[in-house]
Amino acid sequence: MKMIVAIVRPDKFEDVQAALVERDVVLMTVSDVRGCGTQRGFSEQYRGNQGMIRLLPKVKLEIAVNDDFVQPTVDAITEAAFTGAVGDGKIFVLPLDACYRIRTKEAGPAAIGP
Repeated sequence: MKMIVAIVRPDKFEDVQAALVERDVVLMTVSDVRGCGTQRGFSEQYRGNQGMIRLLPKVKLEIAVNDDFVQPTVDAITEAAFTGAVGDGKIFVLPLDACYRIRTKEAGPAAIGP
C-alpha cells in the first residue's frame, strides 16, 4: 500500500481528476494549498504599489492506493498535469503502513478498495 501525494496547478485539477477516473482511481482527498518551489512567486501591481506574491495557489491530492495502482496513478497525474513550464508540481509516493475502514472494520489493502 502506498500514499500518493501530488501538488498540481489549480487549472489542471479537472484534467488530473478525469485522467485518474479513466484508470479507476476515484478515491482521493483534495485540498487547496499555497506554496512555493522553483517558481518562486511573481510580482503584482495593485493600486500603484508593487507587491511580491511568494506563495502560489496549488491543489494537493492525497490518494491511498494498493501497490498495483501506484504506476497507473503516477502516470495519470504526470500526463494530465504536464504543461512543460516551471510550477507543474510534484508527486510523492510514501509507504502506507496501515489502513482501516471504519464502517466495516476492514484492514490493509481491502480497506483501501479495488
